[in-house]
Amino acid sequence: MFLPTPPDTDATARLEQQDLAQRGHVMNLTRLWSWRPDVFDGFAALRAALMKDSALTQRDWGVLVCATAASLGDSYCALAWGKTLAGEADAATTVSVLNDEPGGELTPRDQALSRWARQVVSDPNGSSPQDVEALRAAGLSDREIFEATAFIAFRLAFSTVNDALGVRPDWQVAQAAPAEVRAAVTFGRPAAEAPAR
Repeated sequence: MFLPTPPDTDATARLEQQDLAQRGHVMNLTRLWSWRPDVFDGFAALRAALMKDSALTQRDWGVLVCATAASLGDSYCALAWGKTLAGEADAATTVSVLNDEPGGELTPRDQALSRWARQVVSDPNGSSPQDVEALRAAGLSDREIFEATAFIAFRLAFSTVNDALGVRPDWQVAQAAPAEVRAAVTFGRPAAEAPAR
């Protein structure tokens, strides 16, 4: 990343220990956000609050992140959530979302969420009542439409910080993604290289 690793504090140690416990390694994005652990915690709490009482499914969240990341050109979130979406659907469906093309087992709901994420990322002022009606037609409630839109905006802000400050996807994240997903993520910063054995 473009900033050095911040000084060690109790808060940065806590973030690192959380990563080690959950993932087995300290993520590159954690090192960046360790400049302001309180802001990172605030983002995590806001995201958790949004997702907690939502009827949106893990598959829905995966489609939203993959479409948002691909539209922005964020390789980190595309790889991390590409693995998640592939687990909820399959690799072919995930690749279809990342590439914004038909394929896999895309449902009308998947397609509507993917189109909406790309609209919000690329031109939020260009959205129309017809775009919202298309989400309703795909089975989303008005509350879910709000939640999806807020989630896209939160993810966009998070990814923008990571990307602007040069955070590369962890090699562990890249290797954990299905090969088809890795091949589809041709945008953004390349993943960090695994250490030589």
